[in-house]
Amino acid sequence: MPLIFITNDDGIHSPGLQILASALRPLAHCVIVAPDRDNSAVSHSLTMNRPLKVTKVEENFYSIDGTPTDCVAIGLKKILEQQPDLLISGINPGPNLGDDIAYSGTVSAAVEGTMYGIPSLAVSLAGNHPYDFGVAGQVAAWLARIILEKGLPESTLLNANVPAIETIRGVKVTRQGRRLWQNAIQETLDPWGRKHYWIGGGTPHLDPDEDTDANAISAGYISVTPIHLDLTNHAGLDYLKEECALERKNDQGRWEWQTDLKNG
Repeated sequence: MPLIFITNDDGIHSPGLQILASALRPLAHCVIVAPDRDNSAVSHSLTMNRPLKVTKVEENFYSIDGTPTDCVAIGLKKILEQQPDLLISGINPGPNLGDDIAYSGTVSAAVEGTMYGIPSLAVSLAGNHPYDFGVAGQVAAWLARIILEKGLPESTLLNANVPAIETIRGVKVTRQGRRLWQNAIQETLDPWGRKHYWIGGGTPHLDPDEDTDANAISAGYISVTPIHLDLTNHAGLDYLKEECALERKNDQGRWEWQTDLKNG
C-alpha cells in the first residue's frame, strides 16, 4: 500500500487537515506531521535558533513546535521509516494564488517535499469562512490517485485551488498569475495612542489573463498549477549574456569587469 505524508501550515487542529486525512486513508497508509499551531504565511522558513520538539499525538500522527518546512524535514529524516510515495499539504482555508504563493506555508511544505525528491501536492480551498472542505478533500484524493499512478515531472509540484462554490465548472491546468493586494497594511493605534501597523486584509488585484490560477478560480474552475523548483529566468540568461555582455572579454583577453574597475 502506498505511503502518503500529510502536513499543513494551519496546525494539527485544523479541520482541513482532518478532512484531507480522511479522504486519503482509503488510498494509502497515511502519516501526519504538522505544526502544533497556526503557521500561516511563514513561507519556506526553517527554525534554526532553538531545538524542536516532536509530540506523538496518536498512532501515525505527530506535531512539531515549528514551521511546515520543519515538519517535512524532520518527518522525512527522523519520523518516517521509509520514503513516502507522495506528500500532500493542506487543506488550506483560503486560496494560495498568484503572488501569495511566495508567502504560503502550505505551498512551501510541498516545495520542501519536492526538494527531497517526493512527488508533492498543495491543496487550498478558495473561499471564505465558514469553510466546507468536503469537495476539496475529494479533489485531493483524485489528484493523489493520478500522481501515485503517473508521477510528476522532475523537480515539479502541483498547487491545487478548489473554489468554494456549489457547482464547480471543471478543472483547468493553469500558470501562476499575479495577485497583488491594495491597502493591505492597516494603520492602528494602541491604547496609549502609539502608531502600529497590521499586515493583512485589503483588496486583491487579479491578473486578467485567462490562463492564470486566479482567473480559473474566479470563473468557477479548479485550478491546478505545476510549479518548478528552478527559479532561473532562462530568457534573462540570454539577455544578460548578449545585451548586457556580462560574460564578455575584451580584445586583450581581459574580462570586462576588470577593465571597468581599472578605468574607474
